[in-house]
Amino acid sequence: MRIPSAVAALVLGTLFLGAAPAHAATGEVVVFTTEFEDLVRYSDPESGSCVRLPATAHVLVNLTDTDVSLHAGTRCAGPGVTVEPDRGWHAPPSGLFSFSVA
Repeated sequence: MRIPSAVAALVLGTLFLGAAPAHAATGEVVVFTTEFEDLVRYSDPESGSCVRLPATAHVLVNLTDTDVSLHAGTRCAGPGVTVEPDRGWHAPPSGLFSFSVA
């Protein structure tokens, strides 16, 4: 079965135009580690990104304009705890946590 080229072009165009573009959250995700280390800042994190937290991470603060999910695991797999904008969450120091951006 042959698909006319006009139909194929229409289908492909719809697929490309219908795809939601990735966007960055505006603001920062800030991670407090220890009193002896500088704050770790992730500026304008990309939507859909997965970031592994430092081994000494203690508190994640969401200063972006979108929800951030804190995951138990390094690959952002599975559900996470939603951290709303202008909120924070404890991340036990272990190097085994990550966050993703909605």
